Amino acid sequence: MFMQVGEDIAVISNKEDVLKAHKLVLPGVGSFKAAMQRINEIPGLRDALDIKALKHQIPILGVCLGMQLLTESSQEGPADGLGWISGTTKKFEKMGDIKIPHMGWNAVRVVQENKLTESVNDESKYYFVHSYYVEVRDEQSSLLRSEHGVVFDSAIVRENIFGVQFHPEKSHKHGMKLLGSFAKL
Repeated sequence: MFMQVGEDIAVISNKEDVLKAHKLVLPGVGSFKAAMQRINEIPGLRDALDIKALKHQIPILGVCLGMQLLTESSQEGPADGLGWISGTTKKFEKMGDIKIPHMGWNAVRVVQENKLTESVNDESKYYFVHSYYVEVRDEQSSLLRSEHGVVFDSAIVRENIFGVQFHPEKSHKHGMKLLGSFAKL
């Protein structure tokens, strides 16, 4: 999808490449604990990510699990997250006929304006696939909210660090616009 919006990309997974990056996307498939273990076991990767996020303040986008990793912890397993955005990742509770995982198209509600979400409106729908959701501690960190049994933060922010619970790469024109906005940051 980044190539569709005219961006060059590279898949990287070592500290040297991370330290050269101008923007980063933390993708999202898998479990919180396993993803954090992988980040922490690659020599120097966690420190390189912290340097780029907190010191160099390059734009970073976490997608689905990648967004959850931005938080401090998850109910999915005993592991510390990156802790860049104050919040926790919680498991959806079974409620009536609400299906878990949350899978399919869902609307978002704009909580605050931001350059990342400038193309988003209350009519925008995105594709979700997740069993866990993020709850931020600071209202200023919430960009978009959605509902699936509970209202949850579907996009979050802290300065240069962004997360989206949905998959913009699977969300057609709305996802393409959002990734185009990220590419312009």
